[in-house]
Amino acid sequence: MGTVKRASSRRRGASALTLLCAMAVLTAPGLAAGTAYAAPSAPAAPSAPAAPAAPLPEPGSKSLEQVRKEIEDLYRQAGSATDAYNLAESETKAQSERIVEIAKLVVAGQDRISTLKDRAGAAARAQYRSGGLPPGARLALSNSPSDFLDGTDRLRQGEKATTDLLAELNRTQGDLERYAKDAGALWQKMEDNRAKKETAKKEIEEKIKTAEALESRLAAEEKARLIQLEQDAQYQAQTAWLSSGAMKDVKGLASDAGKRAVQFATAQIGKPYVWGAVGPASYDCSGLTSQAWLAAGRPIPRTSQEQLRLLPKVALKDMRPGDLIIYFDDASHVGMYVGDGAIVHAPRPGRNVTMAGAGSMPIKAVVRPDA
Repeated sequence: MGTVKRASSRRRGASALTLLCAMAVLTAPGLAAGTAYAAPSAPAAPSAPAAPAAPLPEPGSKSLEQVRKEIEDLYRQAGSATDAYNLAESETKAQSERIVEIAKLVVAGQDRISTLKDRAGAAARAQYRSGGLPPGARLALSNSPSDFLDGTDRLRQGEKATTDLLAELNRTQGDLERYAKDAGALWQKMEDNRAKKETAKKEIEEKIKTAEALESRLAAEEKARLIQLEQDAQYQAQTAWLSSGAMKDVKGLASDAGKRAVQFATAQIGKPYVWGAVGPASYDCSGLTSQAWLAAGRPIPRTSQEQLRLLPKVALKDMRPGDLIIYFDDASHVGMYVGDGAIVHAPRPGRNVTMAGAGSMPIKAVVRPDA
């Protein structure tokens, strides 16, 4: 218990020190409308060495297709954890900014209290100089009743001013107490978010490490076949989606902001996926979409789950270039629709920003940043 109390005390001390440091710093001196991208066709299989032939799975072992699905699932779990990490990161940033705002308010409040105390001191000194005589004595010593009444009126005005001053002083002190309470709550949230980030980071790294270990055990020929299986699965899903008539009524044209967002996103093609990255050298899926719309002049939420929660949803038939397509039941992936049944997205670790079929993954919703 003593250890817990000391740890808690250290955290409060660190929080207070950081807030004081913040206060010290504060007080010290495109595309044409309607342009569409062709839906991707089935990619050609990468050339593989002629010999030796890839060994067949041993009886009872996993097939290459099972390995592909296992790797895909691991990376999707990593993507979901990445969303949790990114959300905690963005919330921590917002809380830090709010703490800086509170520090500014504290500085202003302290300045105000100093001013009010100076005024109160001046009023007290003036009263002292008047001798603090009671009204009866001032009446007896005055030259005339009218002079006394004038003086009494001025005295009442002075007393009211003093009362107002003290009330304002109390309000300002109350504000400072509230600021301190708000700052304490924000610090606690930041501590909680740091814990969430660490948990998510550990999960991300574990899932990616496991997936990479699975891939690393494959022979070169199997790796080439794995890529082909991955592309075939995406192509089959896209073909089935198009065959369902999903794109039959989709004829929306990009807005000016949508064109700028698409131009930014497609310019990033070839850059690697890195979880938590928002460019310019690398991106994760929602890092790409959020930065594309930021470049278009429309800031949007950082994560795919928050993009789904906070951005207006549109029907698939009303989809237009620049809209975001949210994928999977847990909203763990997002891509940007670019037209003609295609998206640009950052797929997963080990892959680069690329074009893909909009129906190559299970669609959860379509959202519009500039609705």
